[in-house]
Amino acid sequence: MFVGDSLGLNQWQSLTCMLHKAVPNATYKLTRTGGLSTFIFPRYNTKVMFSRNAFLVDIVQTSAGRVLKLGSIESGKLWKQNDVLIFNSWHWWLHTGIKQPWDFIEIGDEMIKDMDRLLAYEKALNTWANWVENNIDPAKTEVFFQGVSPDHANGADWGQPKAKSCTKETEPVIGSSYPGGKHKAEIVLEKVINKMSKLEAVNLLNITTLSQLRKDGHPSFYGIGGHSIPDCSHWCLPGVPDTWNHLLYATIIQI
Repeated sequence: MFVGDSLGLNQWQSLTCMLHKAVPNATYKLTRTGGLSTFIFPRYNTKVMFSRNAFLVDIVQTSAGRVLKLGSIESGKLWKQNDVLIFNSWHWWLHTGIKQPWDFIEIGDEMIKDMDRLLAYEKALNTWANWVENNIDPAKTEVFFQGVSPDHANGADWGQPKAKSCTKETEPVIGSSYPGGKHKAEIVLEKVINKMSKLEAVNLLNITTLSQLRKDGHPSFYGIGGHSIPDCSHWCLPGVPDTWNHLLYATIIQI
């Protein structure tokens, strides 16, 4: 089961396509109920699911408005009893205005209008890490965190300050290091995972740097339905998420 935002959906779509390519004659079923999408191979008794949950922690409707609860994961009930869990979260943490899906943030007993988003992300990840340690048996369920999928909205990050987005980018960044350096959310994610008491409980795929190098891999204006603003966050398929899944597969067979 994949749990996360549209970048998790990107990886889920990639994996279902790769699996179908491997067994093209196998019967499959695709269902969607609310935020849960399920791709089923009946012959192999296999399900590949995606549960949309952009923040991992809860958003609840109250009389005051929509509240992002940094210390609560009630939706985790759906995640239990899966053989493999692949989490991701970051893309939605910086959204403001009409794209922001909450009105208040709850920290403990305190309700606030807003806060430093990177700090909020860290607090939510700590809640997620505690949930994993208290609810998942590593002997029965393998847990992965995708890493942080980067965007390419500012050419200065890859050494081309005149580039305002990924538009017209047709080649990757040359080399194995990214001029813009380590992603700030990646630093927070690694910090949270490294201080978990059960270090074996989570496998970090760490796809950030390899994806930072692929400034050429986004839909830009050419996504489904077109975009008035270039999409430099999501990824073309076939494309970068296929590499993420090769890493996922390589890790699973070595465990």
